[in-house]
Amino acid sequence: MTDFASTESNASNDVAPRLCLVAITKHGAAQAARLAADLPEADICAAAKFAGAFAGLPNRIHPYGGALRDEIGPLFAGYDQLVFFVSLGAVVRLIAPHLRSKDEDPGVIVVDDAGQYVIPVLSGHVGGANEWSERVAALLGAVSVLTTASDVGRTIPVDILGRHLGWRVEAPKINVTRVSAHVVNGEPVAFVQEAGSPHWWTRPTPLPDNIHRFTSFADVPLERYAALLWVTHAEVPPGQWEALHERLVVYRPPVDGAP
Repeated sequence: MTDFASTESNASNDVAPRLCLVAITKHGAAQAARLAADLPEADICAAAKFAGAFAGLPNRIHPYGGALRDEIGPLFAGYDQLVFFVSLGAVVRLIAPHLRSKDEDPGVIVVDDAGQYVIPVLSGHVGGANEWSERVAALLGAVSVLTTASDVGRTIPVDILGRHLGWRVEAPKINVTRVSAHVVNGEPVAFVQEAGSPHWWTRPTPLPDNIHRFTSFADVPLERYAALLWVTHAEVPPGQWEALHERLVVYRPPVDGAP
């Protein structure tokens, strides 16, 4: 098999994400200062004339005097999460020349000037912007506006399932795409867990009805399911990948972790 997607867990590491709050207006700087008070580990990038809004805070501050577009390259290279107190349209135009892939780009979040809405714009899943949007919204008393189908539908995020437990995704990228579609469209999906921690479902809502659990791959009536999610340490031979043709995604829990 070729073109496998293999993702490691960042959330399971003890290293805190590098976070920067970005503001260019007076009101935006005021909102960023509110948030910075609760996130002392966050850096701040703000227009120099509004840097006074952050007086007395322990956060590191980078006051810039030129155009914000000149700051975007270093911000993309230096941080894991960027929270912009800038209009959505402006942010899209600013970041467009710097986009590479969802595996490389930082999470990008936009907060409106009034601090009412928090929108994950880029790298919602792999980059963690969805999770951070909900955290930022809680701190600001705002509404998080999620548009990722699996988050809106409160179902399994195929590409990052088990990331907080150190699980690694093993599948051709086309499989991840196809299986994700089956999951969010409510088609029958078999979830087979032969290894790893049982605490993989972290949403407050019940597991959707279209997800059916099994403890052994051998027990799954394959013809009944549009897709299969398989948590295992077992080897998956090439013939099995081919036979299931874009229907299978495998997860590899840490061998020395939970059983």
